[in-house]
Amino acid sequence: MPARRAGRKQRARLRGRWLAHKPVVTNYSGAALEYAYAFHPGELDRAAQLRAGDAARQDARARTLVFWKGKLLADAEGKPVSVGLDHPALADSREASIFVGLTPDGPIFAADIPLWTPFEDATTIGQFVDQSQQLHPGFPGARFVEIRGLMPTLSRLNGEVIATGKALLQWHGSHRFCANCGAPSAVESSGWVRKCPLCGVQHFPRTDPVVIMVIARGDKLLLGRNPVWPERMYSLLAGFVEPGESIEAAVRREVLEESAIKVGPVRYVSAQPWPFPMSLMFGCYGEATSEEITIDPVELQDARWVSRHDVQLMLAGTHPEINKPRPGAIAGSLIEAWANGRLLDPDYWSN
Repeated sequence: MPARRAGRKQRARLRGRWLAHKPVVTNYSGAALEYAYAFHPGELDRAAQLRAGDAARQDARARTLVFWKGKLLADAEGKPVSVGLDHPALADSREASIFVGLTPDGPIFAADIPLWTPFEDATTIGQFVDQSQQLHPGFPGARFVEIRGLMPTLSRLNGEVIATGKALLQWHGSHRFCANCGAPSAVESSGWVRKCPLCGVQHFPRTDPVVIMVIARGDKLLLGRNPVWPERMYSLLAGFVEPGESIEAAVRREVLEESAIKVGPVRYVSAQPWPFPMSLMFGCYGEATSEEITIDPVELQDARWVSRHDVQLMLAGTHPEINKPRPGAIAGSLIEAWANGRLLDPDYWSN
């Protein structure tokens, strides 16, 4: 049933119920972005042994992060806000909260409320730059914000919880029906499996592999820009790994297709979970064996070789034509590591 705006009296009754369930700021210990990029995993106890039962859901300490259209509920300072699993506003969820894992404060879940309709303008949602914020009367002092803007301020544990929860919710939202027979599927294993009650087929969360690559030739770095990006934004080339393809082969193919540059040896550097919507970015380094660029205009608006000196100007925010990379994404970290001669230094990445 589509969401409807509540009448004035109904909203007043709901507000009274909502205020009885006070949200809390979820800010686990750890400095913001004390590592190369956001969503770096390793701090969350995923506690897979608890997924088959209800022990985590029945834990009195259990809390849930709240998402709406891919945006996260956060306080005025950009810190994630969590609420109890019985919060009345979660009635706008289609399915129960998903168990993400265990934190020092107890079990943490992720909930989506797609049936809620905000009063604020939401026309910029899904655009490359979304600075809008939506206020929900059930979460006083909090608002729904675009997660990309929070990346530089997230602690390592918060980043991992958010990336895991958002990717899982995105998968559930786009896989509500069985791919085998078309019947509605049901959530199992606390959100880590969907099973078709008609044909019995199980479906598991999807992660899309993507390569993003530092392509260098001598002291020059290959950068490109997508037609839909903001002005002056350039980044590394990237693309999805295709079926039957290795990471190294994907690097060579994507660079050749988009820029006509041939690539020789390829090395893996580091990876970043990227929950937009549910990807895993494999950061790589490749040595270019050609130099003349011919762009694919469908994929790129421009591509160019940039000297190490110009890359350092870009990182300092003083380049006349190219903006500084957005903090928190592995692209900027790879560019900075290359500029500083540390791209292949394992101590820099802490893999």
